[in-house]
Amino acid sequence: MFTSFSTALSALNATSTAIDVVGNNLANLNTTGYKENTVSFYDLVSQSMGVAQGHPQVGNGVGVPLTMRQFTQGATPASSGPLDAAIQGNGFFVVKDSSTNATLYTRAGDFQLDASGNLLTSTGQKVQGWTLAGGLMSTGGAATDIHVPGDQPRAATATTNLSLSANLNASAVAGVKTGATQDTFSTPIPVVDSLGNQQVLTVTFTKDPATPLTWNYQITLPGDATTAGTPGTPTPVGTPGVLTFDTSGKLVSPAATDVISVNITGLKDDAADLAMTFSLYNVDGSPAITQFSLPSAQSGTSQDGIAAAQLLKVSIGDGGDVVAQYSDGTSLTVAQLALASIKNPGSLIAVGENNYQATNQTAQAEIGVVNTGGRGQIKGGALESSTVDIAKEFTELIVLQRSYQANGKVITTGDQLSQVTISLIP
Repeated sequence: MFTSFSTALSALNATSTAIDVVGNNLANLNTTGYKENTVSFYDLVSQSMGVAQGHPQVGNGVGVPLTMRQFTQGATPASSGPLDAAIQGNGFFVVKDSSTNATLYTRAGDFQLDASGNLLTSTGQKVQGWTLAGGLMSTGGAATDIHVPGDQPRAATATTNLSLSANLNASAVAGVKTGATQDTFSTPIPVVDSLGNQQVLTVTFTKDPATPLTWNYQITLPGDATTAGTPGTPTPVGTPGVLTFDTSGKLVSPAATDVISVNITGLKDDAADLAMTFSLYNVDGSPAITQFSLPSAQSGTSQDGIAAAQLLKVSIGDGGDVVAQYSDGTSLTVAQLALASIKNPGSLIAVGENNYQATNQTAQAEIGVVNTGGRGQIKGGALESSTVDIAKEFTELIVLQRSYQANGKVITTGDQLSQVTISLIP
């Protein structure tokens, strides 16, 4: 009879722990990326009341309950933070503790930037991934602290390649200067010098009067753009060229392998000399300039120069790309978030601030890019909600309350029986 006291007391302690777990779940009902914690009970070794089969066995109560984190998918509603990100599927964001440099894992993607441009969690841990360096971003190496550009302007990159897509009118008549059959066509191509200033080239095509299916072209720059130029008089740059088409309107000369150089020296803004390559063909090798019986017109220009610009904002997009947006309307992916795949996430221990740490039971974390190796996808502009179900927790709380009351009744009954037993002593 007297073992009932220790048995019921073990149940009170275990139930009290379970109530604490439920209370913690409810407290984190609105915590970003929080995963529900559940309790698992197990009984203690039974006390044998005899050695023969069929003799009664009385248990010794319930052991200290085990807690298990349930890493189920939470909802990922849209949020208003540009640096918010949510994982859809398996995986964890990888972060470094600023004080201990320990590697931690989290599902909470409410990130922020510090004054130095480091990407941090809301509680100050450094987010890991790969950062653009030297124009390249290699995700094959180890993930490191993500650092994005600060308030300094983006440096200008001078143009080295330019191209033009256009049609030259096959009905043009040499010597005709106006009307639908005029023999000249001019179009501008803006380029960027090393200081970030725009220089506007003009390409002028003229129907060759002597050779059918042939156009001559010349590239010029405004006369006041160079120290050797004359204001108001276009300055030729590069060597005049000749375009030859076949009877189907396809460009046949120059060939796609021919290099057309356009060099500009002595710019008045003191920028470095420009050395550029002019392409008349598309990336797939097809001619970018045609000759059909349509009005001469430009359909597009391209160049690889980048003007200097001020950083306006940084945001995280789908797939975990960290994108910088600049004042000239351009954007650039400057970093990529890393995800860790852990085969047995239930072995992780919570260390507070929405973070988890590996234990000696945790499988090796496999760190890589999204959508590879069992890692999930990243949704930008969203946050993963807590997986706590308030209805479920309230139901569990009622069951635990009844359990506590019942075991309290066992102790009360045992006490009454002990009093009766004592009173039997003469």
